[in-house]
Amino acid sequence: KTSLLDAVRGANVVKGEAGGITQHISAYQVDHNGRVITFLDTPGHEAFAAIREHGALLTDIVILVVAADDGVKPQTIEAIRFANKAGVKIVVAANKIDKEGADINRLKQQLSEHELLTEEWGGDTIVVPVSAKTKDGIPELLDMILLVTDVEELKADVDVPARGLIIEAHVEQGRGPVAQALVEAGTLKPGQFIVAGASYAKIRNLETTTGKPIKQATPSTPVAITGFKTLPEFGDEFGVVANEKAARAQSSAAAAGQATSGRS
Repeated sequence: KTSLLDAVRGANVVKGEAGGITQHISAYQVDHNGRVITFLDTPGHEAFAAIREHGALLTDIVILVVAADDGVKPQTIEAIRFANKAGVKIVVAANKIDKEGADINRLKQQLSEHELLTEEWGGDTIVVPVSAKTKDGIPELLDMILLVTDVEELKADVDVPARGLIIEAHVEQGRGPVAQALVEAGTLKPGQFIVAGASYAKIRNLETTTGKPIKQATPSTPVAITGFKTLPEFGDEFGVVANEKAARAQSSAAAAGQATSGRS
């Protein structure tokens, strides 16, 4: 999964990961045909479960990566189940199409057994043969993501108070709490006050996920935010509020609510 994302990005981040397993959610953006696509590399079903508990959607389209030589495995079935429960459109990337034993028709048959019918089988599931190794099929996969985006009319309003999701948070020496967040609506800017669960911030630095300062972030933009008083939690929804007084009141109310639910 992550090696396919590397092929999409034209970068290589897998080697630095412990055992090649994604430890937390990472966000990347790529340009394709003059449009930007944001990818979230998730640790699988746990992310769906945690986000769904918060009543929020992490993503608009799920790219289900299945090895064409292996076919559907238990973790694939689990991922399909979570994506369906979240009501998210699925595009299947049939990876390792270059390997001996790759059988796209067998894969389509297996997918149909889990209610993912391809177009030629009378359904609307798109299956794109790809190879992370040879890069075959990568442009077609990106084309299909943009096609689904257009067909599903996935749009967001930029002229509303910004809101979104916290996708990762940690403490950095000299910078304090740093949150990675995904803007889902509105336009986020430095200096604004935001509340995320029981935490709040006056945004000190707004940066891309690679650390480049930016003046604003529009929907589907992954950003790094500094200025939080305490660490927000993964899956917390954030929203812009008018001032520090409102931010403090809202975050205190959320903290009190968490304490109450914790005792019960």
